[in-house]
Order: sequence, then structure tokens, then C-alpha cells
Amino acid sequence: MPFYHRLGNIPHKRHVQFRKPDGSLYSEQVMGTKGFSGVESILYHHYPPTAIVAVEDLGKVEIPLEEEGALRHRHFKTAAMQPGGDPISGRRMLLVNSDVRMGVVQPTEEQKYFYRNGEGDEVLFVHEGEGVLETSFGNLPYRRGDYLVIPIGTTYRVNTGGAPTKMMVLETTGEITTPNRYRNEHGQLLEHSPFCERDIRVPLEINARDERGEFAVHVRAHGRMTSHVLDHHPLDVIGWDGYLYPYALNIEDFEPITGRIHQPPPVHQTFPGPNFVICSFVPRMFDYHPEAIPAPYNHSNVESDEVLYYVEGNFMSRKGVDIGSITLHPSGMPHGPHPGTAEASIGKPATEELAVMVDTFRPLYMTKAALGIEDESYTYSWIHK
Repeated sequence: MPFYHRLGNIPHKRHVQFRKPDGSLYSEQVMGTKGFSGVESILYHHYPPTAIVAVEDLGKVEIPLEEEGALRHRHFKTAAMQPGGDPISGRRMLLVNSDVRMGVVQPTEEQKYFYRNGEGDEVLFVHEGEGVLETSFGNLPYRRGDYLVIPIGTTYRVNTGGAPTKMMVLETTGEITTPNRYRNEHGQLLEHSPFCERDIRVPLEINARDERGEFAVHVRAHGRMTSHVLDHHPLDVIGWDGYLYPYALNIEDFEPITGRIHQPPPVHQTFPGPNFVICSFVPRMFDYHPEAIPAPYNHSNVESDEVLYYVEGNFMSRKGVDIGSITLHPSGMPHGPHPGTAEASIGKPATEELAVMVDTFRPLYMTKAALGIEDESYTYSWIHK
């Protein structure tokens, strides 16, 4: 994160005595990336976060893939997926590579345990629902349209409050940041950035749980899931400060960059990740050159796969996609507007589309879960009829 934040009670200096009212020490935890040279935060716990009373191997994290076949454009209708599971176990991954795993979750069960991803940052895009992301850094309320950025190593639980919920899930093997071109040398978002620090919501409420007992934390690391049972409530942090913490950015707070002629996808970039970018397509005014064609031109993804998750509205260059659809346009072949959509876009003043795009710079592979919701006719949808 590009700015410093503190919450709760912390001592006046790092690594000094910080005592409870009874005279015992709070337990200090330095949580940082890249050894001790990346961003970090320092947390102060009621109890040592190392106090594990039981360990159980929950097995290898496996995502079965389809057999490789012909290169083609793909369309997956996530509205056809059956809801189920909790916000972690209910995740259905659809597209994966060595940098990112993408899928959807529609939980029907409460998350009774806590979760920690030790392999990389996560991004949850809230398509439907509202609730609270309960974390070791405090509570972060979320609502429809939020990107929830969760740093590696964060202990958390998604509390949906029982509300119908659908999220797009991105599990990464690295760090999610803000685009370099929108930041100065101090990390501050610049004037030409489509969003700024005012739009970013951070935890503002910390409810340190001074509770003894047995509490399970499911930890994902080294390709396996492990249950660590602590002898205390894992959300026992009395205070913290630093640059590493979860935060929310609502897609409606992304201010689109427009021009006289069609602007390329990088103007929609919201976050970069390890060998991929996340972009936000939001309602915006169309191009204002007198001969502009608002619909995108045909283009070839020479070095990237393009994924679009359709949130709402009428996506101007596509036909036959639904709310919740995911399309994949792989590298190695051109793609562009469906027949008739370029001509139909001329003269229109604006679009009300809302979509999340992920461009990856390594090829994506389809999971077997994706095959059950695929629209196989999509490959041929560019034929003029």
C-alpha cells in the first residue's frame, strides 16, 4: 500500500516493552514482505501468534485441468454454477496459471474457521452481497462493487451475514499494488490517477478478542492446506501500524480516462499483479472525435491472455454474454467486436457497462470445473450472418 496507517494501541517505539494493565507483555509480531526489505506492519497481540495446540494436514490443493486441445476463444456462464460451501471451500477455480488462479464463489455456509493464504495476495471482487471482512488488522465492511485486496499472510474470515453473495476470486503468487505510472517516488497517487487515497477504505475498527479456547486457522502454503488450532482467538490484535494491511476500493470510485478516439486497455488498469494486470471497465462517456468509433478495434494479444468478467450493463462490443459471464481471448489469435457492434457504437454518447478485466502474461489453463459451464458456440460468434 502507498500510505501509512495505524489502528488501536501501539507503543511509542518499535521493539520496546509494551505491557498490558496486569503488567505482562503484549506479543509483538513483525509482518513483512521480501524478507525485511518490503512493506511491513507491526502487530501487537494479547497472545503469541505461535501458540498452536494442534496441527492437521488437510491435503494437497489440487485443481484438475482439462486436457489441452485446440486454441479458441472461450465463454463460461457462471450463472449456471450451483452455489455452495463457505467463502473459502466454496471457491470454484476456472482459469489458472503459475501466477494467478481465477474463479467464483457463491457461499451458502458460514465460514466457521479462519483462513490465511501464505502463497500470495488475494483479490475478492464483490459482485453481489455485503458483509464484513474480519481480519487481524480489524474489520473491513464491504459492499457490492468492492475490490477487497488481502495481503499474503493475513488471517481473515469473510462474514457474509447470511446475505446472498457472489465474488470473483483471484489468488495470486505475488503482490498486488497500484500502477507505477500513477505514483510518485514517495508512493502517493498522482493527479492523473483514476483513483486516489480518498477512495481506498482501510480497517477503521479493531475489536481485539481476549479469548482462550481452541480456534482453527486453515493455512494455505506450499501447495497444501493445513489446519492450525490456536489456544486463543486469532483476532487478538490490540493495535498495529505500517504499510501492509487489507483494503477496499469500490469499482464505482474508479474514474474513467476518456479521449477523442478509442483509448487502449491500459487506461482502465486498476492493479498490477505478478505477470498480470486487473482493469476496471466502468460507465463512461464515449470518444468525442467527430469520426470516432467507440467500439474497440480488432487486436491480437501477442503476449497475453485476456479475461473479462461481466458485472452488469450492456457491454458494447459483445453479443450473447450474460451478467456473470467470463470470456477468455487467448494469445495467439486476434479478437475484437462482434459483427455489427462497431457500426452500432458510432454516435452513441456513453456506455453503462461494468466489467473486470484480467490480462495475464503467461497462458491460462482451463479447469474441469469450467467445462461444465462453457458456451461452446462462442468460438464461432464472429461469423457474419
